[in-house]
Amino acid sequence: MSKKKLPIIENIQITGVAAEGKALTRYDDCVVFVPWCVPGDVVDLQITKKKHNYMEARVERFLKYSDKRTEARCPHFGECGGCKWQILPYEEQLRYKQQQITDNLTRIGKVELPEILPIMGSERVYEYRNKLEFTFSDKKWVSWDDIHAAGGIENVDKGHGVGFHITNCFDKVLDITECHLMDDVQNQIRNFIREYAIQNDFSFFDLRQQNGLLRTMIVRRTERGEIMLIVVFGEDDPQRMRVLLEAIHQRFDMISALLYVVNTKANDTIQDLPVEVYYGQDYLLEEMEGLQFKVGPKSFYQTNTKQAYELYKVARSFAGLTGKELVYDLYTGTGTIANFVAQKARQVIGIEYVPEAIEDAKENSRLNGIDNTLFFAGDMKDILNRDFINKYGQPDVIITDPPRAGMHEDVIDTILFAAPQRIVYVSCNPATQARDLNLLDTDYVVKAVQPVDMFPHTQHVENVVLLERRKA
Repeated sequence: MSKKKLPIIENIQITGVAAEGKALTRYDDCVVFVPWCVPGDVVDLQITKKKHNYMEARVERFLKYSDKRTEARCPHFGECGGCKWQILPYEEQLRYKQQQITDNLTRIGKVELPEILPIMGSERVYEYRNKLEFTFSDKKWVSWDDIHAAGGIENVDKGHGVGFHITNCFDKVLDITECHLMDDVQNQIRNFIREYAIQNDFSFFDLRQQNGLLRTMIVRRTERGEIMLIVVFGEDDPQRMRVLLEAIHQRFDMISALLYVVNTKANDTIQDLPVEVYYGQDYLLEEMEGLQFKVGPKSFYQTNTKQAYELYKVARSFAGLTGKELVYDLYTGTGTIANFVAQKARQVIGIEYVPEAIEDAKENSRLNGIDNTLFFAGDMKDILNRDFINKYGQPDVIITDPPRAGMHEDVIDTILFAAPQRIVYVSCNPATQARDLNLLDTDYVVKAVQPVDMFPHTQHVENVVLLERRKA
C-alpha cells in the first residue's frame, strides 16, 4: 500500500512561536509547527508529519518576509540546531519568553499569581557563554545545498569536521567555522586544531565505529580572560597526543589550563575518567562580589556568567535573609548559590546528586573562608527526608534549583513537611516548575515571579518564583 501523500499548504501566515525554537500557525483547526520562521512570515508549507491534534511542516517557499525578521549573524544558521531565534530581534525574543512564563504558570500551574515582573534581558546577546563543547567526526554533515552546489553528492567533500551534532542525528556533526556564542578565541582554537590535524593525518572520531584519535574538545573562558582547553582523545596514542598538545601550546600561549582525557568508552561523558594536565593548572577562577569560584574541567557553572550573577541576586533578594536563617539549597551543584548567600544566613546546607560537584562546593567554601556551609552528596529524594530535617534542623528558607525534569513528588512532600517560611524556586523549565507550584499550592502562595533570560537566541528561559507559607 502506498504511503498517503501529505498536503502542501499555500499562502499561510506564521502567527506565533512555540517550543524547541519553532514557529507556529494554524490550519484546519490544527496547530502546525514550522522551523526557521518568525511571526509575520507568509509561506507555502509542506506538511511532514500529521497527527490528530498537530502537524509539523517545512517551508517550501517564502512569499513574504515578516517586518519583524532580522538577519542571522551566524553563517551556519538553518543547519546548526542552536540559536534558532537569531532571526527575531532580541526585544521580540524577550516578549515571547515572558509570554512562555505566563502561559505555563497559568495553564499548568493553575495557581494564584501576582503580576509577573518584566523579564531581565541579558547584557550580552552574543559571546555570552563561558563554555562550549565540540565533536570531531570523520564524516561531516553534508546539506542538500552543499550537494546541489557541488553538482551531486559524488562531488561533495564528506571529510573531517569538528562542530555541533545535528539535531536528532547522533552520528552527524556540522563542521563549524564560526560561532558567536563565545568570543573569537574558541573559533581560532577549533579551526587551528582542525587544520593541523588534517595536515598531519590525525584521525577524527568515527561516531558509528567508535574509533579515531580526536573525539571532542571543551573550551572554557572566565570573565577575566583565563582559558581552559580540554582535548578528549578516542585512542591512547601518547606520541600523537603529545605532538598535537604541544602545537596547541605553542600557538595559543594564553591557554592557562591545557588538559586532556583519553576516552575509549561508548559514550562521551568524562565524569568518570581522569583528566591529565599537559600545561598549566587544572582549574580556572571565576569571581562574583569578591567571592572566588574554582571551576575545574568537570565542574558545572552557569554558562552565562554575567547573567548568572543577576539570577543569583534575584534568588538572594527573594530569600529575604537577615543572618539568622537556616537555608537549605537543593540541587546545589558546585555550591555557587549556597556560597553566594552564606554571608547573609546563619547556616546553608547544600544537597546535590553528583559527588564531584559537592567536592567543588566544599572547596569553594574553603577558598572563600566560608565556614557556615554543609554539603551532602546523593539522590535528593533519598537524602532529603524527615530524619534529615530532624537531625539538621527545620529550614527557614529553601532555595531549590532542580534539573529540567523538576522535583520528585517525594521531595515536594518533604518540603511540605519541613514547612519553611519561604521557598525560592529557580527553574530552567517553566513547565515543570508550574507543575511543582501546583503541588506546593496547598501550603504556599506565590508572592513574586521574575523571569531571567540566560540564553539569547534560544527558546530557553530561567524563572525565579518566591513562595511564602500560607497563614494558618
